[in-house]
Amino acid sequence: MESIKIIADSTCDLNEELLERYQITMIPLCVIMGEDTYQDGINISPKEIYEWSEKENSTPKTAAPLLNEVIDILKPLIEQHQEIIYIGISEEMSSTCNVVRLASEILDYDAIHIINSKNLSTGIGLQVLKAASMAMEGKTANYIVSYITGTMQELVKASFVVDTLTYLYRGGRCSSVTALIGNTFLLKPMIVVKNGKMGVGKKYRGNTRKVLLNYVADMLEELKKADKERVFITHSGCDEGIITLIYDYIKKLNIFHEIHITRAGGVISSHCGPKTLGVLYVGSASGTK
Repeated sequence: MESIKIIADSTCDLNEELLERYQITMIPLCVIMGEDTYQDGINISPKEIYEWSEKENSTPKTAAPLLNEVIDILKPLIEQHQEIIYIGISEEMSSTCNVVRLASEILDYDAIHIINSKNLSTGIGLQVLKAASMAMEGKTANYIVSYITGTMQELVKASFVVDTLTYLYRGGRCSSVTALIGNTFLLKPMIVVKNGKMGVGKKYRGNTRKVLLNYVADMLEELKKADKERVFITHSGCDEGIITLIYDYIKKLNIFHEIHITRAGGVISSHCGPKTLGVLYVGSASGTK
């Protein structure tokens, strides 16, 4: 094989600068709004999704990428004899990994390694960037796959604080009573990803600024033990002042070499709603990094 190519899907929420720097190829998932289907990050934006959602009092449906589109993305890479590592959204949440498997079978190409990230958003992105870095360092595909699945995945810490329960309710992820009570009393739950599934963690109460500062402060001890390489602040359209506040808080800790701010794409935004924010990083296996 001439080289290793890292592929992700649009739910990894990596920005264009990172995708270009690490030469990552993207597979867009589908966002379905009424009778129209769009490609996440290609011809639909979170802003347009929120405008449609408020107008229609509904939440878009999301779906795995179309098989023929995945085949079209893989073909030129196969023609270049590249060994491919695809890291996709949790199989508990999407069938995207299976679509890529089917495409590889149709193309009769066995040098494709498919990794179920067991995560979403930049919880995937952290794995993607690590794999890309290792590929650039000359590590073999088998070594990279073994490291990501055997060592790194269980250390990824992915959580978000949701500003409103309306979108989770519309998407069928919480009851109307829960949404009504939560929104009435300004409850903002922390959504935690564990073993590929989303669960509810601590519930915060108050205005967005207060809630998010408390959320980050609550993870201080874990952040101190985290892998120092990078941390993500990923949001779905928060106020710039609040994002800066969280960035400054993390920067003053002087823990991470890189602090990335990324905007959630269409699929993630469709489910979490506006003003959601998460801090995502890799914990340390030893707790001493």
